[in-house]
Amino acid sequence: MITIEGIVETVVFRNDDNGYTICKLRCDKEVVTIVGTIPFINESQEYSVQGEWTVHPKFGKQFKIESIHEIIPTTTSGIEKYLASGVIEGIGKVTAKKIVEFFGEDTIKILDSNIEKLEEIPGIGKKRINTIMKSYLEQRVTKDIIIFFQSYGITVNMAMKIYKKFGVNCINIVKDNPYILTEYISGIGFRTADSIAKSLGIEKDSLFRIKSGVIYIINEFCTIGNTFIPMDRLRDKGMKLLEINSEKFDEGVYELIIDGKIKVEVVDNIDAVYNMSYLYLEMSVTRKIVELATTNYDKLSLNVNEKINDFESKANIKLANSQKEAIEGAFFNGIEVITGGPGTGKTTIINCIVSIFESLGLKVFMAAPTGRAAKRMAEATGREAKTIHRLLEIGSYSEEEVDEIENETSAIECDVLIVDEASMVDISLMNALLKAMQVGTRLIIVGDVDQLPSVGPGNVLRDIIESDAVKVVRLNEIFRQGQESMIVQNAHLINEGKMPILNTKNSDFYLERAADSEVMLEKIIGLVKTRLPKFNVEWDSVRDIQVLSPMRKGIMGIDNLNIQLQQVLNPKSKDKDEVEIKDMIFRVGDKVMQIKNNYTLKWSKNNSSEEGKGVFNGDVGYITEISEDEDKITVCFEDDKIVEYEESDLDEITLAYAVTIHKSQGSEFPVVIMPMFMGPPLLMNRNLLYTGITRAKKLVVLVGNSKVVEFMKDNNRSFERYSGLKWRIREIIHM
Repeated sequence: MITIEGIVETVVFRNDDNGYTICKLRCDKEVVTIVGTIPFINESQEYSVQGEWTVHPKFGKQFKIESIHEIIPTTTSGIEKYLASGVIEGIGKVTAKKIVEFFGEDTIKILDSNIEKLEEIPGIGKKRINTIMKSYLEQRVTKDIIIFFQSYGITVNMAMKIYKKFGVNCINIVKDNPYILTEYISGIGFRTADSIAKSLGIEKDSLFRIKSGVIYIINEFCTIGNTFIPMDRLRDKGMKLLEINSEKFDEGVYELIIDGKIKVEVVDNIDAVYNMSYLYLEMSVTRKIVELATTNYDKLSLNVNEKINDFESKANIKLANSQKEAIEGAFFNGIEVITGGPGTGKTTIINCIVSIFESLGLKVFMAAPTGRAAKRMAEATGREAKTIHRLLEIGSYSEEEVDEIENETSAIECDVLIVDEASMVDISLMNALLKAMQVGTRLIIVGDVDQLPSVGPGNVLRDIIESDAVKVVRLNEIFRQGQESMIVQNAHLINEGKMPILNTKNSDFYLERAADSEVMLEKIIGLVKTRLPKFNVEWDSVRDIQVLSPMRKGIMGIDNLNIQLQQVLNPKSKDKDEVEIKDMIFRVGDKVMQIKNNYTLKWSKNNSSEEGKGVFNGDVGYITEISEDEDKITVCFEDDKIVEYEESDLDEITLAYAVTIHKSQGSEFPVVIMPMFMGPPLLMNRNLLYTGITRAKKLVVLVGNSKVVEFMKDNNRSFERYSGLKWRIREIIHM
């Protein structure tokens, strides 16, 4: 990290809400531009700043601040000039001169330790003194807070978040218990808090350190898809992380149970440790699933077989027995699951179900977890389909409130609700959905259980199917259109553990052989940039071709692939604004993805007065504008939402020329390119390969080694997900 010192000449821009500032700093004879979070900076102040040099595409060389320290003058002339600069509200040139003449070189010391002495100076009114005292004390508190947290490697921006959360007493609060940061400040984890605690002399076996460590381990385990952690794994991880004995660890766990922060339950003969939020979510979803499965619904006066025959006649098709079973099940059950791979007729079933219910005058709503999936559902049925978030109007709530949405404020008023791509729905979203359903509404869940489970915690679709509590129809027959597609055929072969058929002439499924990662990268770039758009002129390199990779790191990981693809698909240009955020360059025209749910981001729509809140994990868009005066990025998402990202939100988007297979769930792309290289065996499995190729609509190109394809289709191992939903439902149903 580089350190420079200088005097502020001009404050070019300041955002009073978040402290983001651009100013000119005179360092000897050179004037440089510094940018970052700098509260209370004023002209004529002298600073020592630490950070790194960056290059802005329009404004050139800039110094991006990580930490900042004010240099206070010590001479009377320097102090007078400093106070006269306007740094303290209420002090101008005349008042500054009076103060320095009265206190001399002790002026700053007096202001810091005994500011009330200002009342002794003749000619300064009480009202002005109160203004000066309030301004100076406010600045001093903020600066002390920033300096304190900077000494522990916490950035100015993060320090301001702590200040906003805990107020002027935040230093004492954190000194009393540094681990409180992990609970309330997003971005500060246990290890940072532990480092602060260590420097403050807090013992390793202190109870609040152990309790914080246990909560940290449980939460980290849930971020990879689990709703609980087995006690033996928690104990092993806890003793290793905290470096304590089992007695101390058990004491911390016991205290957390007494405090009501965690609970231990026996799930399938496992001592399962829950944080309370996921326990309540599982219990809530269980109650609603059981209610839907056991409620006696009003019998509908219709002959289902006749209605099915009418549909077949109008659509000029012949439904399979399994499809007819799925359609009938929608009318005789409160909840039904329809699961099957590509080409098995799920969309046809949905169309038939909707058409029959509507013929009876009943209201049908359709929803999916992502914007892409909802759009595809609408196109396939010719009817409106919404994202689940939009259906629930979750955008009008904060993230903390989502799991507490009451039925009356988010009620889904319809007779039938059909949810597609249900494998993506995690326990939190399913809970919100079920709580919003009214008594008497039928629920039809459609999805492919053989795809990867949701990114968020839970294994909802599989758990509901395996609970044996609801009507489940499995579709295995591939229909004519699917039989013509090698993508569909190969997906089913892979799912059965068989080798896919590669490189059939005039096919939609190919393997481009490459011996190593360097050759693989070269071929992927060639395919995306020239070969595939030349093969089909309707395919746009950015919008229609999607590279999917199993992992983030390495030559074939999405981090490197995005850098390489950006260079060839959207290269640096004097005509395109760009900005660098945490080692990632964003440029006008870039394809980007939202990587976490943000329920408060505001959006609007072009050529429409429609506005709202909420951008969600997996949403894909394109950068349309980068502001000239600060790090702001405008993104137009594929559902026409226009979102303006402040600097503080920019860590929520990433380049999306290449995305992980996990992040591609629920999406469909005309063309999918997947590198085939060896990675961790638990990751390189059949489930991942199957999910990746089923994202493609018109063409799959695997690039690499056929032996990797063979390994993945043979490898049916996957990360075990710990979830208690299935067992809770079974326990009630079979009581």
